[in-house]
Amino acid sequence: MTTTYDAIIIGTGQAGPFLAERLAGAGMKVAIIERKLFGGTCINTGCTPTKTMIASAEAAHVARRAADFGVVETGPVGVDMKRVKARKDAVAGASRSGVENWLRGMANCTVYQGHARFESPTEVSVGAERLTAERIFINVGGRAVVPQMPGVDEVPYLNNSSIMDIDFLPRHLVIVGGGYIGLEFAQMYRRFGSEVTIIEMGPHLAGHEDEDVSTAIRGILENEGIHVRTSATCIGFSKRGDDVLARVDCVEGDPEVSGSHVLLAVGRRPNTDDLGLEKAGVAIDKRGYIVVDDQLRSSVPGIWALGDCNGKGAFTHTAFNDSEIAAANLLDNDPRKVSDRITTYALFIDPPLGRAGMTEAEVRKSGRRALIGRRPMTKVGRAVEKGETQGFMKILVDAESHEILGAAILGTGGDEAIHSILDVMYAKAPYTVIQRAVHIHPTVSELIPTMLGELQPLEK
Repeated sequence: MTTTYDAIIIGTGQAGPFLAERLAGAGMKVAIIERKLFGGTCINTGCTPTKTMIASAEAAHVARRAADFGVVETGPVGVDMKRVKARKDAVAGASRSGVENWLRGMANCTVYQGHARFESPTEVSVGAERLTAERIFINVGGRAVVPQMPGVDEVPYLNNSSIMDIDFLPRHLVIVGGGYIGLEFAQMYRRFGSEVTIIEMGPHLAGHEDEDVSTAIRGILENEGIHVRTSATCIGFSKRGDDVLARVDCVEGDPEVSGSHVLLAVGRRPNTDDLGLEKAGVAIDKRGYIVVDDQLRSSVPGIWALGDCNGKGAFTHTAFNDSEIAAANLLDNDPRKVSDRITTYALFIDPPLGRAGMTEAEVRKSGRRALIGRRPMTKVGRAVEKGETQGFMKILVDAESHEILGAAILGTGGDEAIHSILDVMYAKAPYTVIQRAVHIHPTVSELIPTMLGELQPLEK
């Protein structure tokens, strides 16, 4: 027996539930399918649990620095990893239950649990059930990549999901990958008390960032005792007793690193390989991402792809925006597009990096005339008062239109302060709008107008 719906949504990550509410609220009969944990990566193994653990690690770090602020020390600071994990599980569990209860209580929406597979362009099976609809939305997310490195199958390793399940402190955590996931876990576990080594194949950490940003990030981590090995061109693994031996083969330093545990953080891949997309005729690219147009429509009419599986963004905020774009086009006669959004994200180390728009390297490559402003956090009063003066901020402006091209704020509050810049970029307003604004003192944001008043030509 086949059950007919107006719309089928596969996956309950950040795009799925909001879209279900919009479609159901418009009177459509909606089916939403989840094969495992409600809420997707963000709630279960991504943003929510990791930021909860980062908060615990920051508390330990601040406690160890108490004397710097004139607070009398009461003894060495210890971390109970079982309690850290329990707190993380409680926060993530509440969010997961909230999403599930929201969907199960939603009018016009039916929840199915199981693995969804396409049977045709309009049919999806979930176990013995068969569903059909003229509109199908794929929101299946992604998972960690296991790199093809020598010996990787011969040693135990963790990824961003499995490391969420441990309730003990690794003696020496070796992290392969100097991207955002690796860096956040590196600082977190160092603050919990582990020895930490980061191994990165490229010449810089956070390789998508400008070199000055990457260098500053490395300095922040090394200041906390994290070992960093870059240009690791020949990574491999083997066992040595109870330890894992990682071959590095870098230009400088020991050719091997011995650790108690290994975390692989070298990228992610979309969960599109077991959906039966070939039966629906949905095109994917060479990396497995579903090919979509500017309104997130796949190669097959009536099928859309949202979130991490479409390759248009790897963040919770881009996935949620995907659902807004789909809903606006279907229900509101509002032709919103993926290309309308500005690249923005944060790296949640401490201090954090907030990013918006183009990097300095991208501006230089574009060949346009530009202006640049910089300010070290040592000249930001709020940072000095908090004793958090690592990092800097910089902004790039088109010399002719005066529109803001991009910005980076690496410093305390940078993940929040970046939004005042981002909003003006969306308004396509000149930088003078911020420069002439009166910001609150003492804040990090108040120095953005000051920085804009000190713009200099970007040298070629």
